Amino acid sequence: MTWLTWRQFRTPALSVLAGLIAIAVVLAVTGPQLVGRTDFSDEDALFGGTILVLYLLPAVIGVFWGVPMITRELESGTHSLVWNQTVTRKRWLTTKLGFGLLAAVLAAGALSLAVSWWASPIDALSAVQTDRGMLARISPVVFGARGIAPIGYAAFALVLGVAVGMLLRRTVAAMAVTVVALTAVLLAVTLLVRPHLLPPQTETVAITPENITNITGNDKQGITEIGVRKPAGAWELANETLDPAGNVVTSMPDFLQDCSPRPGAAPPERGDIQACVARLGAHGYHQRVTYQPGSRFWPLQWLELALYLAMTTLLTWFCFRRLRHLS
Repeated sequence: MTWLTWRQFRTPALSVLAGLIAIAVVLAVTGPQLVGRTDFSDEDALFGGTILVLYLLPAVIGVFWGVPMITRELESGTHSLVWNQTVTRKRWLTTKLGFGLLAAVLAAGALSLAVSWWASPIDALSAVQTDRGMLARISPVVFGARGIAPIGYAAFALVLGVAVGMLLRRTVAAMAVTVVALTAVLLAVTLLVRPHLLPPQTETVAITPENITNITGNDKQGITEIGVRKPAGAWELANETLDPAGNVVTSMPDFLQDCSPRPGAAPPERGDIQACVARLGAHGYHQRVTYQPGSRFWPLQWLELALYLAMTTLLTWFCFRRLRHLS
């Protein structure tokens, strides 16, 4: 059974391996050139590409490894032939999942390690930046492409593909459903779960011309929102203006509208706008920043890995339960 599983699995596995080797070569060639630099603006394309690849890998594993692993045999009927030999259903599924999970974990771990090494100079600089110009590694976009979290994504994606394939028993339909389900889970965990895995920290700061980082507004409503500098390397969850009573401001005070550009007039200089908006501080207003500090990167990585491994375990249990009803 082990030899048969390898024969069926080797083509998609070797295809992914070839892609990983090509990526590793590019990273190995360009990585040493990043050491000691303080400007990485010319690496935006490669930086974004490495993040994209790490998010695509779980989808590839779920769609092209997980789904065909079961549906190919269910559609052709070869599973019945195997079960009528000396191989039990549980051994059949255990061997397939074992091969797939081992390969998925190794592939995701190796790619994440290579990308984390390549991007380490960029991540180190972003950890001491307080403006919005660089993405810290704890930020939602970068977090899933670093550390050990991609291992959990890959394991979950593989078993998700197997589970969907066992339910639908049609390869193309199962591939489409797997992509949609995986995307939904990744987004839900990132936006709804991860911010609350650890209690976020809050910090109340004064509004000064030096710490204002963004001013949002329009011609009709004037200035509607401002933001101040977040702590270095942090993941900002909220940046709210509080009135003198400590309540969150839903609309800026009237005196602030003199700071906004007038229709038909040239826009004022940025420094002038910042100084004008800083009048909020003189009137008792202040800013509250809610965030996850950069020091929580690894605790959040371990918690998210544990979450995805728990979901993988539940899906594995479901697959073995579903196995009883396959014919």
